[in-house]
Amino acid sequence: MVTGDSLQRIAAEVVVCARCPRLVAWRGQVATERRASFRDETYWGRPLAGLGAVDARLLVLGLAPAAHGGNRTGRIFTGDRSGDWLFRALHRAGFANQPTSVSRDDGLEVDDVYIAAAVRCAPPANRPLPEEAAECAPYLRRELTLLEALKVVVVLGEFAQRRAWSELGTGRRPRFGHGVESALADGRTMIASYHPSQRNTFTGLLTEPMFDAVFTRARALIEGRD
Repeated sequence: MVTGDSLQRIAAEVVVCARCPRLVAWRGQVATERRASFRDETYWGRPLAGLGAVDARLLVLGLAPAAHGGNRTGRIFTGDRSGDWLFRALHRAGFANQPTSVSRDDGLEVDDVYIAAAVRCAPPANRPLPEEAAECAPYLRRELTLLEALKVVVVLGEFAQRRAWSELGTGRRPRFGHGVESALADGRTMIASYHPSQRNTFTGLLTEPMFDAVFTRARALIEGRD
């Protein structure tokens, strides 16, 4: 860990990061061209820091910011359909004060949860390259070092599972499956979930009861009601 490190220090470094030329170019292009429905908005167009406090007992790890979601609003999972699903579920489980997140100043507050992405910039086609994921890895590693109260990690999709397991897992990585629980180092638990992408939610691969069950289980684990 960097001496004197903090989530605030990491966030300050993340938002000015320019390590990956392809991602820098893409996030800037999206922010300049904009989607027609958001043409009057000023896009964030930079990497995204995590959201939450250092004493969080739950970590939610996603893939990367959405091009017209977090890359537009400047806050992780804010302003896109995946975020709509996530914050509704967090609200129902008592981890968020409201079920919606549309902008950085909409009054959202999270409690006992830290939300981050394995890759901090929006990637083309939502597919970061291995070398881009490697460049972002130190940010997550430092966050995990600081999140000393962490008990449960919810990973949204197989990409996030691989990243979390590489930092916290021991032995062979378990096969990905919705609701699968795995023991991590230091007595922590990983719960895998399908990502709340439109592809998964529109097809019914992921339903709201399925998603709620993941966070209900996470709540039980962090409160010792296993």
